[in-house]
Amino acid sequence: MNTLIILLGPTGVGKTELSLRVAEHYGSPIISSDSRQLYKELPIGTAAPTAEQLARVQHYMVGTLSLTDYYSASNFEEDVITLLHTLHQTHPVVVMTGGSMMYIDAVTKGIDDIPTVTQEIRNAIYQQFEKEGLPPILAELKEKDPVHYEEVDRNNYKRVIHAVEICRMTGKPYSSFRTNTRKERPFRIIQIGLTRDREELCERINRRVDQMMADGLLEEARRAYPFRTLNSLNTVGYKELFNYFSGEWTLDFAVEKIKRNSRVYARKQMTWFKRDTTIQWFHPEDEAAIFSYLDSVIS
Repeated sequence: MNTLIILLGPTGVGKTELSLRVAEHYGSPIISSDSRQLYKELPIGTAAPTAEQLARVQHYMVGTLSLTDYYSASNFEEDVITLLHTLHQTHPVVVMTGGSMMYIDAVTKGIDDIPTVTQEIRNAIYQQFEKEGLPPILAELKEKDPVHYEEVDRNNYKRVIHAVEICRMTGKPYSSFRTNTRKERPFRIIQIGLTRDREELCERINRRVDQMMADGLLEEARRAYPFRTLNSLNTVGYKELFNYFSGEWTLDFAVEKIKRNSRVYARKQMTWFKRDTTIQWFHPEDEAAIFSYLDSVIS
């Protein structure tokens, strides 16, 4: 039976190296489910696979877009389902790995059909956003859809605005259109969640940020700075350095904020993933148990 193994977990937990070994074990290619690794200009800050890792295993959905390209979870669902149809003809087992919650959900569950927003409503809310900023729109979302208010990335203005657009147009909470009804897929899905103790994960995240800075994250962010208003750069590791470039923060303070915001994001990822009871959780270094479980399900 054709199978998709998904290795997921918070940032810095150790997904990449394990995904390579799992892929090599099953002779599988790897699909990235990291929404920022898609952008070819951001290899350091997104911890994209290195040239050596790309040589070990064929990867897809890595470095395929430019910062100015529009892309969404709905696009990802369509692209990956089409890709899997092709890959499964020669690879019964395919590995997907990453930590972008909505992208993983798009493949495992499918994207709900959300009503199309009228241009009149869209223009009105963006005019409000330009005049008043995001706080009053966030307040409206909290009032009209407290459920989605707790779930949404409140720093991602496009997602906040879109949810309020739907609330205004339909008179219903945006969350009411998210049915959470899983679409049927023509392949088996096995989800492996990777987790570590909080202190262990925080230390790994801190070291990872230091290594990214040593590898040239500052220069990578400086090249991306002219595009800083794009949603693709509303990303931990870049928005903090943009504040350094603009003179708001010192470099040391920006780096500490990257570490802190990465830890916050990791907690958010775990909260999201823990809601899915189909995920089997392991410590990433417990490879014997992981392979034993996978072999028992796949055989």
